[in-house]
Amino acid sequence: MLKKVGRLFVIKTRFEACLIIYALAVGAMARGAAYLDQYPGIGGKLLMLACSGAVFLAGAKIFDCLRYEQAAAAQAD
Repeated sequence: MLKKVGRLFVIKTRFEACLIIYALAVGAMARGAAYLDQYPGIGGKLLMLACSGAVFLAGAKIFDCLRYEQAAAAQAD
């Protein structure tokens, strides 16, 4: 039973990865907008840039890991 629940948290397809990256981007941009309100000027802009950059890095890592896992599964078959 615990194994079935654990499978819900595994990214299996590129579509699922895109949905997760989209959710990360929405949250990061909301946080970035809050930074712009809290820190007007260049400081807020730099923090917003850091938020968006983190999403790009996380998205790239998710896609790389997904490609690696799919290649490993294909080689095992």
